[in-house]
Amino acid sequence: MNRLIIALGIFIIFILSQFSFLLMAQEIRPVRDNVGFCWNPSVMDELMEYLKSNSGTGEDFRSDNLVAAISPHDDYLYAAGVYYPLYKLINVKEVVIFGVTHGTVRKAMNDPKNILILDDYKYWQRPYGNVDISPLREEIKNSLDKDDYSVSDSAQNIEHSIEALVPFLQYYNRDVKITPVMVTQMPFERMNQVSEKLSEIISAYITKNKLEPGKDIFFLISSDANHYGKDFDNIPYGEDEAAHLKATENDKRIAGNAFNGILTKGKIENLTKELWGKPTDAPPSPVWCGKFSIPFGLLTISKIIKRINGYELNGIVYKNSDSWTEGVIPIKHTNMGLTAPFSLKHWVGWFSAGFYLSKNNTDK
Repeated sequence: MNRLIIALGIFIIFILSQFSFLLMAQEIRPVRDNVGFCWNPSVMDELMEYLKSNSGTGEDFRSDNLVAAISPHDDYLYAAGVYYPLYKLINVKEVVIFGVTHGTVRKAMNDPKNILILDDYKYWQRPYGNVDISPLREEIKNSLDKDDYSVSDSAQNIEHSIEALVPFLQYYNRDVKITPVMVTQMPFERMNQVSEKLSEIISAYITKNKLEPGKDIFFLISSDANHYGKDFDNIPYGEDEAAHLKATENDKRIAGNAFNGILTKGKIENLTKELWGKPTDAPPSPVWCGKFSIPFGLLTISKIIKRINGYELNGIVYKNSDSWTEGVIPIKHTNMGLTAPFSLKHWVGWFSAGFYLSKNNTDK
């Protein structure tokens, strides 16, 4: 009889432990890309040491008054040298991340449009321990119009554009909290309306919690630049060195015009015209995956800063490159790898850019 009771007790403990494990697993957003990004702390340390020793770009960029930025989200072994000039400037308590809604998500989720996508996870899995979700996310859910967003853990599970940024953030601050926001396709006027409402909510949160943009809370926008090659149905210049030069110069022109200097609503709207399709007599629109996350994020962030500080944003492009130019970082025998090839027939561009507080009041 005693053996039966003991066995029953062990069985109950086992069942409860399994239930607790499943419950905890449901609270943690799992890793989507375990090849292109880094989830091992010692390997992340090795990558960062390599970048510190081999990346001189960005040494002169300042961190004071930096409140927002645009970051790549491609494989680390390709693009880490473009991430690095930005992330070494960021060490804050929490970060709002505006992510992309890639084609895989759109296909799986019946192509959602005109909304933001949030999640219900309590933590996100990361190399140095799970990352907490900021209370801001629930305030957004409670205050934003229901027609302006949906909540989908499934969509966040498929999407990789936000998770790519967090290991870099966590390297510099182990206790960083995040607010993940996926941006779907929407016209500019709709972006303007939703960003107005969202900026009110985030500004109220900042004021209530006595946060200082740039020191306590930061804003990141996730985007890679041009995706060039037949795989992307995008070879307007051909597939040789001259084509690569033309395409990358076009990317640099677009980024420079949009992000260098005082940010205005006119600049943001012009960027959408560059990225959303143009007349046949104009240079072809590049295939940027952040063509909705960037304008929506910039509209929202600029409105928040205007409400909180009364300032404008003054931007600068830190680094602009691509997988053909960069090649592969020579870190081997780790769990990091490559998720796509690189050649003149298949390459991806990226850039990092920062936005600073500025008292300059120019045209809107």
